[in-house]
Amino acid sequence: MGSQGRWVYGSGCGESAEPVPGHAYVELVGGPLDGQLLDVTGWSEAELAGGALLATDTGLWGPGGRSDYIPDPSAEGPCSRYVWNGDTP
Repeated sequence: MGSQGRWVYGSGCGESAEPVPGHAYVELVGGPLDGQLLDVTGWSEAELAGGALLATDTGLWGPGGRSDYIPDPSAEGPCSRYVWNGDTP
């Protein structure tokens, strides 16, 4: 996956918003975090298969809400994309 110029989810003040060489990322597709990358470095196979529930202020529930991202069901082999599965408070 070409990740140059992509923003990494959860990058805070003083942290690089760019992907770090040697880290593993999945692309977030759809929903309020569309196009961002999620750093999954060190995640187990079970953790990767479970997807991610990510805090976001821009989802359906606003500040304090979360967006659910699951492994792309159309992917064959190792998943490099998580697709939006809805928002939750």
